[in-house]
Amino acid sequence: MRRTVAEHQAAVAGLLQAGGGTRRAAEVLALRDAPGRALAEDVKAPVNLPPFDNAQMDGYAVHAADLAGTAPLTVADPIPAGIAPPPLAPGTAAPIMTGAMLPAGAAAVVPIERADPDRFYSDAERADGTATVRLPGGIDAGLFVRRAGSDLAQGGTALRAGALLGAAQLGLLAACGVGEVRVAPRFRVLLLSTGNEVTEPGADLAPGRIYDANTTLLEAALREAGADVTRHRLLGDDPAVLREDLATITAGSTDLVLSTGGISQGAYEVVKQALADSRVEFSSVALQPGGPQAHGTLAGVPFLGFPGNPVSAIVSFEMFLRPALSRVTGVPAPRPVLGAVLAEGVDSPPAKHQVRRGIYREGRVSLVGGPESHLLHALAAANCLVHLPEGVASLPAGSRVEVTLIGPIPVEPLASGAPIAVYRAASGGMDSAERTPT
Repeated sequence: MRRTVAEHQAAVAGLLQAGGGTRRAAEVLALRDAPGRALAEDVKAPVNLPPFDNAQMDGYAVHAADLAGTAPLTVADPIPAGIAPPPLAPGTAAPIMTGAMLPAGAAAVVPIERADPDRFYSDAERADGTATVRLPGGIDAGLFVRRAGSDLAQGGTALRAGALLGAAQLGLLAACGVGEVRVAPRFRVLLLSTGNEVTEPGADLAPGRIYDANTTLLEAALREAGADVTRHRLLGDDPAVLREDLATITAGSTDLVLSTGGISQGAYEVVKQALADSRVEFSSVALQPGGPQAHGTLAGVPFLGFPGNPVSAIVSFEMFLRPALSRVTGVPAPRPVLGAVLAEGVDSPPAKHQVRRGIYREGRVSLVGGPESHLLHALAAANCLVHLPEGVASLPAGSRVEVTLIGPIPVEPLASGAPIAVYRAASGGMDSAERTPT
């Protein structure tokens, strides 16, 4: 059976959706155990965020009646963070620290830099109650005040079901006082590699044999994508042995069986032979590398078969399985897809969607290695997959293409000796001399 890339992507997503992995019960986890998980339900804010009006700057809390005046104000007792202060009397100004609760009657906070004197009095200086401070007139109500609920009101939705829990999301929940969350269960994958020629890394390598890269490669990719992975022992090219092992799989034991190798057109295609009478289809997808594909079910459990060459296997994962996991389970987040300009010309088989490896930087992409499916060194150097869709036979340098980011974008280091303030200004930020509210 011949398929387009889009057709096989839909088939894989449908296979995972029909499996039991998306219907298992949610788990309740403490926040510290939830990074990388997806919320199973909406989370409402149990409190206002912030929970009370508080100071955005170190300065003086000013009573509403004194906003417009310039007369000296008596300095009241200071307000540190973490206390409930007494009401602020008219004609007084209370030294207040960043994050401290605004006292009743106060309507604004004047930064200490704008006060006269522009420093806080010591306890000894305030001891006799005669310390005064002069503040500028015409102060606007709300100046440097963080209002209760201004970030998130109590009862509002903090995060929606399906949200991926990263540092920012977990920080928000912690700030709301949420200690644990219900998350979707991890997707479970049984991973196996086939071939008489493969040897476990670390063992002695006999003539004619190669080390098994696929298991490590795909296990790492799956774990990065949020899945739980169980490694199967390496399997040779005996269909009877493979059938015996696969016969132990039962519904509910795993959410997906993923194999590599043994699905192409050779004489020893063990997966193809072992599953000849099963509910697994073997397809030729218009993709290079990664054309041979298998998908179906074994005892009701979804099954995917990827080609045996390592780059073919990881391209298959990135093109089919990772997007399906994202679409069906919400984990992982979709890969960023960007437009880029080719740094050099490239040829591609017009009847296939070719995926090349490249380095994306500042809107341009340079190809790394050739199109062959064994070039692991080139894959390790790449930070993107470069897409040359069906119908494209060649593209000259300067052509625009789509790339999928699979790694970090290189960034030029700041020139030696360049002042930080210049760098910030160039980035649209604040000059180093400016003060930022904390």
